[in-house]
Amino acid sequence: MPDSNHTRRLFGLTVRQNAHPDMRRLRREAGEPSLHGNKFWKSSCLTMDYLKRHPLKPGARVLDLGCGWGLGGIFCAKQFAARVTGLDADPSVFPFVHYHAELNGVTVQTWRCRYERVTGDDLARYDAIIGTDICFWDKLEAPLYNLTRRALKAGVGCVVLADPGRSPFRRLAERAEDKLGAEYREWTVKQPMKATGCLMIAGQAGG
Repeated sequence: MPDSNHTRRLFGLTVRQNAHPDMRRLRREAGEPSLHGNKFWKSSCLTMDYLKRHPLKPGARVLDLGCGWGLGGIFCAKQFAARVTGLDADPSVFPFVHYHAELNGVTVQTWRCRYERVTGDDLARYDAIIGTDICFWDKLEAPLYNLTRRALKAGVGCVVLADPGRSPFRRLAERAEDKLGAEYREWTVKQPMKATGCLMIAGQAGG
């Protein structure tokens, strides 16, 4: 929950809010992130709650798609000693990733790339892929479907994507359910923050 220092505790993580002085400093130094990587998104709670119930194997290699502040990946690093790479098309989010990683006592690698440029060979280096609030435009549906398909073909154990339930994401999840055997589930979290939405889980749950 929030405290007077503009800080939250979520699933074992310390998370700064936008009003925290450090967040203001990072925005001044790095610039305001574009592509919606400018804050903590509640759907991150869906990802973390799911992974808490379906843990990754210790030391798993994790790719955090459209990482934004990178909290899903940081959770994996802290809970499962995962080796995490945060991918985003907007490099101005990376100072926020590294800040929160250091704050929580872990390290996360970062990679500037667009979804459609991630190859099967790239994906073969990972055991699990996560993504939160990344299918918010119609034009993102096809690249994310194709990336999921490439990931499964490359041997990635599990792809877990979370969203509050936007239409592009629901179409993506339905297509993946039909064509790739993915699981499409509604998901609700009550604590430590209320969040509702849906998950797309492709591959073996838990990675």
